[in-house]
Amino acid sequence: MLSRKIADSTVRRLAIYLRFLEEFEEHGEATLSSEALASRAGTTSAQVRKDLSFFGSFGKRGLGYDVSALASELRGILGLNRRYRVILVGAGRLAAALVQYAEFGARGFDIVAAVDKDPGRIGTRWGELVVGDVADLETIIRHHRIDIAILVTPADPAQALVDRLVASGVTAMLNFAPVQLHVPHGTDVKNVNLAVELETLSYAIRHRGAPAQR
Repeated sequence: MLSRKIADSTVRRLAIYLRFLEEFEEHGEATLSSEALASRAGTTSAQVRKDLSFFGSFGKRGLGYDVSALASELRGILGLNRRYRVILVGAGRLAAALVQYAEFGARGFDIVAAVDKDPGRIGTRWGELVVGDVADLETIIRHHRIDIAILVTPADPAQALVDRLVASGVTAMLNFAPVQLHVPHGTDVKNVNLAVELETLSYAIRHRGAPAQR
């Protein structure tokens, strides 16, 4: 058990390192240096070594990292040595796209349920998945033993839905709703705001080539 909280930025880099390690595995590479991993991940070798040092000692000086061994360690650190049962709260177009995203299943995240309040969406079939009624949210969560919820709703109903999720024992959520959610200690929410990300790109385009502020 770690004695201190690891920054989200570190965890994100670990996930990035894992993807590149898996690429090296696919190409039959047995070892690689921190410099090579850093180059692919867009960071520095010092940062790679620092990130990994939070969890132990993995490389050997002059030899680098064993690709397969380090990939296996990172899967364990990231909790990817098990599968997670996911519910979509909201069944609009974005939710439909997420169901089709094969990478979720490949990484151990199985979308096993979806709910909506729109009668026109309830009963819709996405492959083997049938959209349920949000009125039955608690029952569906218990039935499917949900680990993670993905909120794909407008802002207005999001907080009330989150309160119901928390009350049903769901403590991990990915939020696409454009609203700041309030959750109790011990519940983790990761926010994805596509509009904000596009606006940061707009800013980058607008100020490209501008002198740096000192």
